Amino acid sequence: MMREGDPCVALLRSKLHGLIERNHALEEENKQLRHQVSRLKGQVSSLEGQDSDRRMQWRKQENSATSNSNFKEKQFVQNNEAKEETVDLSSSLSYSKQKFSRTTLMRSRAARVPNPPPSPTSIQPVIKVRKEGSMAAPPPPPPPPLPSKLLRSPKAVQRVPEVLELYRSLVRREGKNDSKSGSTGIPVASNSREMIGEIENRSAYVLAIKSDVENQGAFVNFLANEVQNAAYKEIADVEEFVKWLDGELSYLVDERAVLKHFPNWPEKKADAMREAAFTYRDLKNLESEASLFHDDRRVATPMALKGMQALQDKIEQGIQNTERVRDSASRRYRDLKIPWEWMLDSGIINQLKMASLKLAKEYMKRIVIALKSDPFANDEELLMQGVRFAFRIHQLAGGFDEGCRNAFQELKAYASKSE
Repeated sequence: MMREGDPCVALLRSKLHGLIERNHALEEENKQLRHQVSRLKGQVSSLEGQDSDRRMQWRKQENSATSNSNFKEKQFVQNNEAKEETVDLSSSLSYSKQKFSRTTLMRSRAARVPNPPPSPTSIQPVIKVRKEGSMAAPPPPPPPPLPSKLLRSPKAVQRVPEVLELYRSLVRREGKNDSKSGSTGIPVASNSREMIGEIENRSAYVLAIKSDVENQGAFVNFLANEVQNAAYKEIADVEEFVKWLDGELSYLVDERAVLKHFPNWPEKKADAMREAAFTYRDLKNLESEASLFHDDRRVATPMALKGMQALQDKIEQGIQNTERVRDSASRRYRDLKIPWEWMLDSGIINQLKMASLKLAKEYMKRIVIALKSDPFANDEELLMQGVRFAFRIHQLAGGFDEGCRNAFQELKAYASKSE
């Protein structure tokens, strides 16, 4: 049995006290660890709660983002469709605006205020009205003018028998039976109006015609009355009136297309006045060209003679055309109160024949100059050419004036030398 003072007991006691203290320290440490574990568990639970909250928020955000993207896609598609509809609507609106503006522009075209027609050079006699209200009988028509042969002065144009004699002698010498060379006439250029071609903007063209029909009624009616009441004595007045009428009608978009909507438009008389004015103008231009003709000595003789022959061909063709249609045209002109006396032999035809004498004189002078200056010229051929042209105009004009007679005497002198 062990005693109280035994060192083993003391050692055991010290070990026991050490173990007890260590046990207390471990218990304290265990308590602290438990507190830490509980605290960590609380932190973990709080973190898990935060994590779950974050996951929930993230899911919500993801769902909201998906829904937003789908909504944006739908909204984008809807916006595109709306934009397309807006573009279509705007294009249709712009087209309707353009159409409306174009229609408004066409309809807003101001009505034409016509200029007054030209005043005639000769005043028409006014038919007096009796007191009873009945019109007095019109004066009888003037007698037709005398033929140009009776009106022509014997000193101005006279027949020269020597022309016929010289012509026949040269023809016999050449062994030809033809007494007159055939003239190759140049066809008169037709003054027909050009046909209307394809029009690029047909709708605007139709709208413009409709606008003129609606807005220019008073203007067209005024012109119709002026054409219907026109009664001139001189063809020069008709020419001025037609020039004025064409200038006024040029205001319309298309003359024919607009005027066909007005049944009171005197188309027959307007066309007849144009026909008479244009025919007279063409013949007057020929007469002026022949009367003012000047032979340019710098031009070679064959070319100069050919040019004078071509001009004479046009004069003869114009005279023949006028004489061919004179009977029928004069009746129409009389019925429509259009001057017709200018178509007689004493009118423009006589002026053309007198202008031909100027060509004959220049032609014979050029032949004489060529015979004098060119020693290598074929005298026989040039003489025959000059005599033929002189005979041709002598027969057309009914004789020669003084200038032609002098030129013919020079030509005859060369012909007598060559015999």
